Amino acid sequence: MALWAALFASGGAAEVPQMARDAQIVILGEQHDNPDHHARQAVWVAALDPAALVFEMLTPQQGAQAAAPWASQAQLDALIGWSGTAWPSFDMYYPIFAASPDAVIYGAGVPRSELRRALEAPLADHPLAQRFGSDTAPDGSLQTAREAVQAAAHCGALPEEMLPVMVDAQRLRDMTLADVSLRALRATGGPVVVITGNGHARAAWGVPALIATAAPDVAVFTLAQGEDGADVQGAFSLTLDAPAPERGDPCAAFTQ
Repeated sequence: MALWAALFASGGAAEVPQMARDAQIVILGEQHDNPDHHARQAVWVAALDPAALVFEMLTPQQGAQAAAPWASQAQLDALIGWSGTAWPSFDMYYPIFAASPDAVIYGAGVPRSELRRALEAPLADHPLAQRFGSDTAPDGSLQTAREAVQAAAHCGALPEEMLPVMVDAQRLRDMTLADVSLRALRATGGPVVVITGNGHARAAWGVPALIATAAPDVAVFTLAQGEDGADVQGAFSLTLDAPAPERGDPCAAFTQ
């Protein structure tokens, strides 16, 4: 039996609180390479039975391609080309799709080429910036905090002058996720489940904060997923834990 099915059969859906079941948009965070995080996401998706699924990992084009009929992991992979991307194995993510096969799939990923073009201009000039309150720079303390997160995520290897660019890239991804989530809610009536990294799910400055700015009446629930009892930075509606997978030194690539 697949891990997600085993969790569901053993009552894993019982951990989905009523607040999440009542929300219009539920954001499910993850560490991208943790299979137990994805197993939990599949359990939650099965329990919530969303009208739409929004994926950080898919571009809008891939989301549209997922509308074609599919009946297996191989068919869906061929449609969206997941295995040709740099994301972790589709073996971990496919159960999320399978947990709600009638949900409309939306891609909210920003292709690298589009991201580079967008960041050639000030983020405040982006078409989404005013709607989401991103037409002004974060105050000094918030900017400093966000740059510290990016520095840590890149193992301190980035030149200091690159940190504001990385923050703007993260803010643009946040705006795109928020925009696609709200469009999915309008189009389908919800509920909408968003699959994304923990960083985008942060209440103070991630997708929930942007949705609160643009659509304050929309009820949002956010789940963060940690590893081995370690704290997850940021505030969330709920934080749950899972074992960390075996992985090498994440900073090795920056020191070679």
